[in-house]
Amino acid sequence: MTAVVQSTAVADPTGTVRGTGPITATSTATVVDLAATTVRELNAALHDQADPSTDWIITHPAGRHNIAVGIDRDVTLRVNGHVGYFFAGMHQKGEVTVHGNAGQGLAENIMSGRVHVTGDASQSAAATGHGGLVVVEGNASARCGISMKGVDIVVGGNVGHMSAFMAQAGRMVVCGDAGENLGDSIYEARLYVRGQVASLGSDCVEKPMRQEHLAELAELLVSAGRDEDPAAFRRYGSARTLYHFHSDNADAY
Repeated sequence: MTAVVQSTAVADPTGTVRGTGPITATSTATVVDLAATTVRELNAALHDQADPSTDWIITHPAGRHNIAVGIDRDVTLRVNGHVGYFFAGMHQKGEVTVHGNAGQGLAENIMSGRVHVTGDASQSAAATGHGGLVVVEGNASARCGISMKGVDIVVGGNVGHMSAFMAQAGRMVVCGDAGENLGDSIYEARLYVRGQVASLGSDCVEKPMRQEHLAELAELLVSAGRDEDPAAFRRYGSARTLYHFHSDNADAY
């Protein structure tokens, strides 16, 4: 894969590669230019257990789909630009950062590790996620965290409608507003929202913020690099009325 080269490029605070010189005082990075390398070749290199590279920089992603899927070894990966569908899907280890926006299905089915987007994310971010942390500094579109099963999600802006639909476990933090039908058919996930909620979905209710929740939220905010006051948030979760069949609903079947 000739476009994968060992380099000592400098990343500025936005993640843009500038000139030559060490990224840090002691480390070098493997730089992959997706203008000259296929996504398939990149993903194969990231999965190569014999490759000792732990620091990666991806340039010219140009919104390509399926970048950095299924990473299963401890690497640090930075993408300078926007990515398309299913970036970091099935993520298992390491930390990946997009200095730009992400398309639909960001970090779908993430198992562990950290996925960070400095811009906005499209629909279904972190859908079905089992673990790990997904951070979106901007806004996340509709269905953020649907069917989440243990993942932690922190969104610096707003989330769209039907976010946390059928959320089973994990925590979602929204520092902005939430769209319609938040937490519809929610199970045991915990939702924290700082702004306004357009409407709550079926069986989702506001719940008290006890000290344990303030401590939990503070830890999540720090992990995501946020400085909001936990006391400014409200907590939402399941009313637990959908857990059992009610005879009053028999006529509907």
